[in-house]
Amino acid sequence: MDAEALAADIRACTICHDLPLGPKPIFKLSSKARILIVGQAPGRLTHAAGLPFDDVSGDRLRDWMGVDRATFYDDPRIGILPMGFCYPGKGSGGDLPPRTECAEAWRTKALAYMPNVELTLVIGRYAMDWHLPDVQGARISDVARDWQRFWPDHIVLPHPSPRNNRWLRQNPFFEAELLPRVRERVERILNSESG
Repeated sequence: MDAEALAADIRACTICHDLPLGPKPIFKLSSKARILIVGQAPGRLTHAAGLPFDDVSGDRLRDWMGVDRATFYDDPRIGILPMGFCYPGKGSGGDLPPRTECAEAWRTKALAYMPNVELTLVIGRYAMDWHLPDVQGARISDVARDWQRFWPDHIVLPHPSPRNNRWLRQNPFFEAELLPRVRERVERILNSESG
């Protein structure tokens, strides 16, 4: 099976048939990926649009990365694999967590088709717990502040949602110290000869 066949199998997935809006896996799998974006799960608006990060959060994430919309969506060197591929539904404090069945069924298989990833942008608690098990349960702000520990392979980011504006104000290191390094790293990867 190649990456395209696996992507077709994932898109046809109905393991979580009881989702409130039904299954609709949203991701970007590419065997050429050198940058991997790992979020939580698509939100309601993303579910409707069918395109990951097609909202104000995506605008902010692209700004954090220093890439334009065309590069973000069209460059095969950028992959997007949320922890859950489908919208999980609404909870009392926001969207529900990503469904665990998704990672169990697809995550290891999908990552195997992305062997050239040099940088993983880890967004949120569930992504952090999976990709950086040594810090499982730690606060995102603490892990993001200690970014050199995982550099240059992994960078922990808060969700780029406007709901995190307060977090950004409380953690000025993020925009002053970390984001310039993120942009430099993304630019270096996308402009390198092997890309």
